[in-house]
Amino acid sequence: MSKQILVLPGDGIGPEIMAEAVKVLQLANDKYSLDIELSFDELGGAAYDKYGVPLADATLERARAADAILLGAVGGPKWDTIEPALRPERGLLKIRSQLGLFANLRPAILYPQLADASSLKPEVVAGLDILIVRELTGGIYFGQPRESKVLENGERMAYDTLPYSESEIRRIAQVGFDMARVRNKKLCSVDKANVLASSQLWRAVVEEVAKDYPDVAVSHMYVDNAAMQLVRAPKQFDVMVTDNMFGDILSDEASMLTGSIGMLPSASLDANNKGMYEPCHGSAPDIAGQGIANPLATILSVSMLLRYSFNLSQAADAIETAVSKVLDQGLRTGDIHSAGMTRVGTAAMGDAVVEALRSL
Repeated sequence: MSKQILVLPGDGIGPEIMAEAVKVLQLANDKYSLDIELSFDELGGAAYDKYGVPLADATLERARAADAILLGAVGGPKWDTIEPALRPERGLLKIRSQLGLFANLRPAILYPQLADASSLKPEVVAGLDILIVRELTGGIYFGQPRESKVLENGERMAYDTLPYSESEIRRIAQVGFDMARVRNKKLCSVDKANVLASSQLWRAVVEEVAKDYPDVAVSHMYVDNAAMQLVRAPKQFDVMVTDNMFGDILSDEASMLTGSIGMLPSASLDANNKGMYEPCHGSAPDIAGQGIANPLATILSVSMLLRYSFNLSQAADAIETAVSKVLDQGLRTGDIHSAGMTRVGTAAMGDAVVEALRSL
């Protein structure tokens, strides 16, 4: 039976970077006889323009039926004035929640060819390989009640709620420990237990789960310290596990250690490793349509898709090798460009990866 992948290009630079990722995926499909079939639909602002909602019911059902989903990016100022419930980001949150994609894996790996592109000194980041495991379907982004209102005195106020249940914490902690077990057997749990009740429960449950993983060294760190340590001495970390909001912030911070957020893929998995795969960066509307966006994070998301949802490690490894070979050739999009390198656009970078993959 063929493997069904639903492709959702999304907004901004999404269609541009997705076109390159699809070229790579189609070549991998032919080269390694993967028996993959692609279908296409819309999510986010593009879905709002087409269907009147950021995630149509029919699209959600197609996502449920698919074996994996490949996403570009959502959002942009074009939709900032519509009501909050219909904004592009609500479609992204809904598909994550409805599909139970609770485990977000965000690797921050510094390719040696890009050591000079990092905002930190090469000796600080050389050899960096961090995996941030972010809880994705709970916490403050989904918590109720939430409200924005005007008080009797005319002052505006708003509030959000940050809830976590024991079971939500336990399952994401188990993913973190499982990942640590096959890496370097070291896990750092990030919270704010000195202030937040939800973090106090988080830390307690992580300690309980740790008893089932005696071979993994576990530590705890407050999120503000973790943010500082990521730029002070990032290689102290291997696997980091944290909640939805903290993971969102820390993974974007970690992206700059690698040279550009344009290099970072991600996977969002359910309990059975069905996943949605997307670059960590946003829709970058300021450069949309210019053909200059970096497609490598989306191409590397294809590699994660093949690895985690289909266990096709040969093809996944080949795509990663192809990306590395292209960087060896000195080809760079603008976000990772440095002196002496050859600056290329989105399509040229995608074509180069295709040729490198074909040559393997």
